[in-house]
Amino acid sequence: MKKLFALLALAGVANLAAAADVVGNAKAAENKVAMCIGCHGIPGYKATFPEVYQVPMIGGQTAKYIESALNAYKKGERKHPSMRGIAAGLSDQDIADVAAYYAQQK
Repeated sequence: MKKLFALLALAGVANLAAAADVVGNAKAAENKVAMCIGCHGIPGYKATFPEVYQVPMIGGQTAKYIESALNAYKKGERKHPSMRGIAAGLSDQDIADVAAYYAQQK
């Protein structure tokens, strides 16, 4: 039983260490933001799915905010279907890179 608890504790520490190693790289994101630019790169753009709404400009937002938003879409905590589909295909490294890319913009 002690071995099981030790193994579980070790696995938990390994997960924390892996999450801590993810550092955003804005340069690496240049090849990952093509889908983002189509909506978030157009001033005043309004999307019509699933309803008409103003698409926010995300350039200049903090990396932490963008990471949090993308992770919430990925987990289903935010409900926009297009964003959920896009975020579901992103790895933790992709999310960190995209967040770093948009955070450096003005």
